[in-house]
Amino acid sequence: MTRRHAALIVRTAILAALVALLEIGCRFGFIDTLTVIAPSDMVASMADQIRSGDLDASIVTTFSTILIAFALAVVLGTALGALIHRFARLRDVADPLLASYYSVPTFIFYPLLVALLGLGKAPLVVLGILSATPAVVISTLSGLDSVAPVLMKLARVHRLTPARTLRWIVLPAALPHLFTGFKLALSYALIGVIAGEFILSGTGLGYAISYAYQSFDNRAMYGVMLFVLLVAVTANGILYVWEGRLARRRSRG
Repeated sequence: MTRRHAALIVRTAILAALVALLEIGCRFGFIDTLTVIAPSDMVASMADQIRSGDLDASIVTTFSTILIAFALAVVLGTALGALIHRFARLRDVADPLLASYYSVPTFIFYPLLVALLGLGKAPLVVLGILSATPAVVISTLSGLDSVAPVLMKLARVHRLTPARTLRWIVLPAALPHLFTGFKLALSYALIGVIAGEFILSGTGLGYAISYAYQSFDNRAMYGVMLFVLLVAVTANGILYVWEGRLARRRSRG
């Protein structure tokens, strides 16, 4: 058994134990079900809402917005990271801004975005981009910094084209850092979009959670929350598996 498999088993066991404790606490009255419902009830509520089609429109709205924001953040963040890495003076200016960026809550700009872009998907996409792009920029800089100067010198000696240099030298060194940034960007985009829907939007899963909360419908609220959680974990798991496959392919040459 590898260390990775052992760690996975331990994490799964801890999660299962926590779920079991929550289930027991709710069933035997140790936890007030007006505050938290049993995990089995969350699963049942999620299944009921999916089966009835109540969440269909919200699912399409939310995840299409997240996907657009994530894709644009990856493209924009990678390009900005490469540009900042190329110019030392720009790096000197950008580094302090990137280091302190997440200390500023991006949600404070949502009313301004609504005023400029109106209600709908556009301000949520921009909010997701603002939340996710810096993570990609930082990971791109880290990845490019990890390329040994001697390797770049070797590429020049052998007169490799920029495309070959990118393919054989830069990407193998930078990809682990890039995927870390992509995973963070996906999480930040999801948080930004759903939080925006929760606060001001009239559609989407964030709005569904907010509406259920304000209606004191804990069962519906926790069902939607569980669905969002499972989708987020699954998406990050897919990126994790993809990262592992690319790493193995690189190691085989």
